[in-house]
Amino acid sequence: MARKNKKIKEYLFVDGYNIINSWERFNQLKKDHLEEARNELIEIMTEYKHYSGIEVIIVFDAHLVKGNYGAEENYNDLRVVYTKENETADQYIEKKLDEIGRIKRVRVATSDWMEQQIVFGRGGTRISARELEMEIFNEKKLIKRRSTTENKKNDLLLGRLDEETIKKLNNLISKNE
Repeated sequence: MARKNKKIKEYLFVDGYNIINSWERFNQLKKDHLEEARNELIEIMTEYKHYSGIEVIIVFDAHLVKGNYGAEENYNDLRVVYTKENETADQYIEKKLDEIGRIKRVRVATSDWMEQQIVFGRGGTRISARELEMEIFNEKKLIKRRSTTENKKNDLLLGRLDEETIKKLNNLISKNE
C-alpha cells in the first residue's frame, strides 16, 4: 500500500457503483437507499484518503440521466465525479488515464474485468473491489494497533509521574477545555 510520498503522487480512481455493488456491506442499503450507500462509500474513502495520503477520486455513472452535464464535488478534500449524459464511469476514468496514466502512479478500483484490461493498457494498475475493501480493513487494524501501542506508552510514562505533576497536568488540561 502506498504511503505519503513527496516524490510520487498516487491517484486512486474508484468506480463508485461497481464498489457499492461488490461490497457486501452495501447489499441491503443500495436496494433501499442508494444515496445513503453513495454517502457511506464517500465517507469510507475520505477516511482512507486521509490516512493513506493517496489522491482519491470516486466516479459515479450518471450517463443515463437525460440532460445531465456532469458534476464534480469536493467532500473533505476528496473528489467525487458524476459523469455527464452518455459518459460512463469507465469512459471518464479511461480519459483521465490517457492524460496522466503514464506520468503519474494511478490505480483503478473496479471488479469489471474488461475495465481492468483497459486500465493496464493505459498505464494504470487495477485493484479489485475486494482487494480495496481488504486494504482499507487492514490499514484500519494497523492504525488501531499503533494507537493502542502509543496509548500504552503514554500510560507507562504517565505512571512514572508523581501525583503533584499529574495534578498540574490535569489543571492545564482543564484550563484549555
